[in-house]
Amino acid sequence: MRLTLHMLISHGRVARKMGLNPQSRINMLRNILTGLVRHERIETTVARADEVRFYAEKLIDYAKKGDTDEKAMKMASFWLTEKDLVPKLFKVLAPRFETQTNGYTRMARIPNRQNLDRAKMAVLEYKGNPFPPLYPVKKENQLTLINQLLKGYREEKAQQFTANA
Repeated sequence: MRLTLHMLISHGRVARKMGLNPQSRINMLRNILTGLVRHERIETTVARADEVRFYAEKLIDYAKKGDTDEKAMKMASFWLTEKDLVPKLFKVLAPRFETQTNGYTRMARIPNRQNLDRAKMAVLEYKGNPFPPLYPVKKENQLTLINQLLKGYREEKAQQFTANA
């Protein structure tokens, strides 16, 4: 594919169509967002995860205003198709991110789907969820050169300290 000027101009399009008409696109985003609030971690295509991430962050911003705010309640009732999740949004998710100003979600790429379309897949999750982490915790490797040098330096300083004391 050649990169031409035609590919760079958006002509006012700011959202992905994803092969759907506008109402179907909104319904699909609402369903994905409802699943994200319910399970706090979902697996979907990269394009859908990237698109719904913006709405997930905005929903938390509205939820942080509190359940007494009329606009926040209106947005929550619109975006969440299952109304039993509205209290979870205000009582569980909003307090979790009270100190943060943005960056409530994490998106990680996973291997492509194995069926015919081989779509690029991703996991979208709210940070601080009760599930095991997507990325393994990096362990400190004592055998690297820098760690060996630091260990020798610390031992040398400890010997000098004991000799001076």
